Amino acid sequence: MHRRDPPVPMPASSSFDQLLARCGLPRLEARALMSLASGRPREWLIAHGPDLVEPALRERFEALVLRRHEGEPIAYLAGVREFHGHRFEVGPAVLIPRPETEQLVDLVIDQASPGAWVLDLGTGSGAIAVSVARARPDLHMTATDRSPESLAVARRNAQTLLGEAQASRIAWHEGDWWSALPAGAAFDVIVSNPPYIAQADPHLTQGDLRFEPHGALAAGADGLADLRTLVAGAPQYLRPGGLLALEHGWDQGAAVRGLMRAAGFVALATLRDAQQHERITLGRIQANVGRSAVPGLE
Repeated sequence: MHRRDPPVPMPASSSFDQLLARCGLPRLEARALMSLASGRPREWLIAHGPDLVEPALRERFEALVLRRHEGEPIAYLAGVREFHGHRFEVGPAVLIPRPETEQLVDLVIDQASPGAWVLDLGTGSGAIAVSVARARPDLHMTATDRSPESLAVARRNAQTLLGEAQASRIAWHEGDWWSALPAGAAFDVIVSNPPYIAQADPHLTQGDLRFEPHGALAAGADGLADLRTLVAGAPQYLRPGGLLALEHGWDQGAAVRGLMRAAGFVALATLRDAQQHERITLGRIQANVGRSAVPGLE
């Protein structure tokens, strides 16, 4: 978000409606912050718009407004973000889940065979792994991340949204991409929403992105560094006919298809997001490529 005009000074006694109207934020954002500060739902705030706001609540609200004017994402201010119909804990250690990534979750839910082994690389908040596990408890889920802080958030989300018994069925591994996996690991489906923004992209220094972890956003000079690593390594860990599905930037579809084709993937396809941008590319590994060529992996 761009920095907005500062709030209009308000008299000592102001109503909910007055504070919302003059805080300098869009109405929906302002109401979300007031709901966060007050613990009251949106409906209550609308019904009590003319009521005067007590000083302590006003201070909490104005502090949140100031942070939002500085560009801090509302998801971080609230500590939660809705994703795939559920509220996930988020914070500065993890990327804020985007609606586009829900399509990746739906893909796994639809495509994974019963009892399949599924890997989510770079899980962050656990949004993909936990959402898939919630919808498909028959699947064997593994999730990795290089950040111990991110894995801690993901584990808490699993406990909250799945319950202790089902959360314990997700195997969590800390490490950088493929190095996180134990020897002999094999999967039927591998998915990832990796960093894919170019290091010099000016958007990284603007708006909400300034507050998100840089390592979860940027990947080399062209944004393809981590995607290259994922495509190159996937054949070693996919069973014959296994599926690889990767989220990427709106203009990277052709490049990712090229990487997959060179690595031996077939049945390539690219899915478009709600804005009709190429967003997820998938393919299947041929039976004679990958694990059969790796010593010790049958």
